[in-house]
Amino acid sequence: MIDPNQTVFRGVVALELRDGTPPQRAALNAAAAGDLTALLGRDLSALVPAVRDCDLGLMAAHFDPAEALRPGWPLHRRVSELLRHSPRQAAAGQAGVARMIGFGADAQGEVPMPLQADAHLAGGGLRILPFVLRGDAVAEAGAQLEELLLDRGMAAADTALALQDGLGAQVEHARCLSLLDLAAITAMQYRNVGLAPLWSLVEAALLEPDIEEWLDLPPEPLARYVDGEVRIALLDPAAWRQRYAAGEGDGARLERGFELFQARQRQFAAVLDAHDVPVQFVHCADGGADCLR
Repeated sequence: MIDPNQTVFRGVVALELRDGTPPQRAALNAAAAGDLTALLGRDLSALVPAVRDCDLGLMAAHFDPAEALRPGWPLHRRVSELLRHSPRQAAAGQAGVARMIGFGADAQGEVPMPLQADAHLAGGGLRILPFVLRGDAVAEAGAQLEELLLDRGMAAADTALALQDGLGAQVEHARCLSLLDLAAITAMQYRNVGLAPLWSLVEAALLEPDIEEWLDLPPEPLARYVDGEVRIALLDPAAWRQRYAAGEGDGARLERGFELFQARQRQFAAVLDAHDVPVQFVHCADGGADCLR
């Protein structure tokens, strides 16, 4: 993803794990991180030669995709800051030469705070390592990568092996994606598990944080994204029945329906929390949308 204000391309190395088995290590050690970054730079520049003229920074620690898809792109902001503050001579012999720097575990094998993944989001069959490109050629390189990575971004065999060995992971597939590609894949996964209605709110928070977005599609919870947060209507049983089950007279079915509705609200809130989108529950006495304004 290209940010014209920062001249940065944001991408990820996506690891599809065999049988969903989590990696043994949270991050590569410093030496392995540097070697992996060189391999990544080679793979990207083979696809798009303009990458050779960009600085490349890789966070050689793995994260849940939701951690990359958060407002303000915090993972990639950390990589960009680390890259910007790294001494140029540490990665290249002279000024003006593009750098490739991998950030991994420290000398004691500990993972420093900028590279620590959210423990609540551990597990899952897909893990990502964020990387950024910076420099005068990034607009050209980024535009081409945005077009090519989804179809042609499979990592070379030695790159995948370096990831597998460095993380102690059983890697089924390793590929490079843009952040937009990752967002599109996540949206598809949400559709597959019945969370498509919620994605519109997540997408607004990520890509158009200043807009207003409504979710007003019964039987889904009533929600509104505005001012950087999602407001979800909190209904008592009578208000829920008025909005969602006005024609139902069976008491047991009403009770079960309300329980399922509350579970759906909790599910929405949990997903939004994973994307670091603040949630506020707002009591709505009559079930009308005006309470969220």
